[in-house]
Amino acid sequence: MSDNEKNKDASDKHADAGENRLREELPEEVSPPPSEAPDAPTAESAAVEEAEPSLTGRQRLVKGLWPLRVTRAQLIVALLLFGLGFGLAVQVASNSDSNSALRGARQEDLVRILDELDDRTQRLEDERQGLEAQRTELENSSDQAEEARKQTVEKERQLGILAGTVAAQGPGITLTIEDTKGTVEADMLLDAIQELRAAGAEAIQVNGVRVVAGTFLADEDGGGVSVDGNKIDAPYRFKVIGKPQDLEPALNIPGGVVQTLEKEQATVTVERAGKIVVDALRAAKQPDYARSSSR
Repeated sequence: MSDNEKNKDASDKHADAGENRLREELPEEVSPPPSEAPDAPTAESAAVEEAEPSLTGRQRLVKGLWPLRVTRAQLIVALLLFGLGFGLAVQVASNSDSNSALRGARQEDLVRILDELDDRTQRLEDERQGLEAQRTELENSSDQAEEARKQTVEKERQLGILAGTVAAQGPGITLTIEDTKGTVEADMLLDAIQELRAAGAEAIQVNGVRVVAGTFLADEDGGGVSVDGNKIDAPYRFKVIGKPQDLEPALNIPGGVVQTLEKEQATVTVERAGKIVVDALRAAKQPDYARSSSR
């Protein structure tokens, strides 16, 4: 072998040794991971889609409304609507309670109630006509001063009866309430007085106490009732002057005074009379500060 060939072999061996040493020093090459398509569905996304099926229209509506997101304006409107609805409900219930007695009333009872209303209307009409007649007499009388004096005296007598300062007599009724159980209270007697006044009673006396516009009733400790501070005991006797045909039916209307007292196990008796005397008097009170402004 010639010297050139020996030198060539030596250089090749030297190059192979350098290449092997370079490969040993370099890190091992890592093959890149396979690329994944971004839009390709994975097993995990498929499982989520299977766990959450598509929502119906009602479910989407419920999901949109709950949880509630209430604004201040919506809350105010809701409170106003609630108050309006509550008021309407109370009004309907009140009307139902007030009309329940009339719904169960018999035909003759309803006719009697209507007759009583007609009588009250007629009394008011008569009073209006009487006042107009007095005005006409004053305007047409030749001696207006004398006519005014007569009317003043008559008016004073009428006011004295209403105020309880003078005795009175006339047709009317007597109302007797026997209370052996002690269940009759002051408010029940007050209801009787108010019903009699509404029916046209002109003078009322209860167990020797004159009833006037400012009369008050109260329950007494240990039983009994006081009228204007005067204690009275059962039986309670009312002397009432007025038109008997109006007073008696007013007490016997369905759900009225008599039925209410009988529910409390009291015995009620109403009797008409051609002459009732109301002689219990009240002292006339002089006003401390008020004075007549007429000259």
